[in-house]
Amino acid sequence: MSTQVEKPAAAELDRPTRLRLYQLMVELRDFEQRAYELFLENLVRGTSHLALGQEAISAGYATAMRPDDYTFCTYRGHGHTLARGASMAAAMAELLGRGNGMLHGKGGSMHLTDVKHGAMGSYAIVGAHLPIAAGAAWSAQVRKSGQVAVCFFGDGTTNIGAFHEALNLAVVWKLPVVFVCENNQYMEYTPIRSVTAVEHPAADRASAYGLESILVDGNDADVMYETARQTISKAREGGGPSLVEALTYRHGGHSRSDPAKYRPEAEVREWLDRDPVKRYRERLLAGGISEHDVDEIETRAQQKVDEATQEAREGAPAGEDEIERQVWSDGGAAWRN
Repeated sequence: MSTQVEKPAAAELDRPTRLRLYQLMVELRDFEQRAYELFLENLVRGTSHLALGQEAISAGYATAMRPDDYTFCTYRGHGHTLARGASMAAAMAELLGRGNGMLHGKGGSMHLTDVKHGAMGSYAIVGAHLPIAAGAAWSAQVRKSGQVAVCFFGDGTTNIGAFHEALNLAVVWKLPVVFVCENNQYMEYTPIRSVTAVEHPAADRASAYGLESILVDGNDADVMYETARQTISKAREGGGPSLVEALTYRHGGHSRSDPAKYRPEAEVREWLDRDPVKRYRERLLAGGISEHDVDEIETRAQQKVDEATQEAREGAPAGEDEIERQVWSDGGAAWRN
């Protein structure tokens, strides 16, 4: 049996927390939409994997984390990186391959990293970051720093060996790490249910490692915040790891080159009706937040994206002198010769 985390009553979440959750979701939604538009203009270098529709997971966990906690995510990681406080302009410039980008144009969409804000990297290799997140948690445990590592991954990762290896080790060593499966129902173009022996690829496997099975609505920001609060608190207090499966849905294809025609129309409509941003807006209004305040959040978010886009566009293309910077420990590859 899986544990369902109930949506907290409105009174349990204070006004600043509720507004912060909505602010983050709107900013992440607007950023991803702008990234899509820039891709269509042929300005985004390489491909990109957008998390439109999955914003509640990023917002919920980021709001509950401490500034010095660690975030590890996949190539669909724009939202997780920005939610930790990374510069939107630097992230946008990185997508455009500009020298003023987060990684000076070398990382691109799939490798956003901002260590200063605890965003410890987006990983393009499926499952590669789970053992690294366990290692970061081990470091925190040894240093007694109280830090927690939160590791986000897709449903397809649950069929990768690194998932089981990292989970097993985390339980054995009682590491302060939270593993969050963003189950958006599809591993690239294949429904996860068609290649997995259990219905819930993460939650149904938790018991094999002595963990509680946690299955939650990943499109409900309140549920995600409460889930984050509980699992992070458990890890920080020495209770060991948690495995969370958050049910969600990406609004578009796997990447920008994927029209997603393989998904049934009725299924797409059903999930679009559960849009986390739309749902939370309605909840705020029903809970007594004025429409003026909600509109103001949306206006500020759009202005922030516009300003970030302008700054990114004005950045010079990444220069050749940056190619070897931050690659070798001494700043260059001359030692190899």
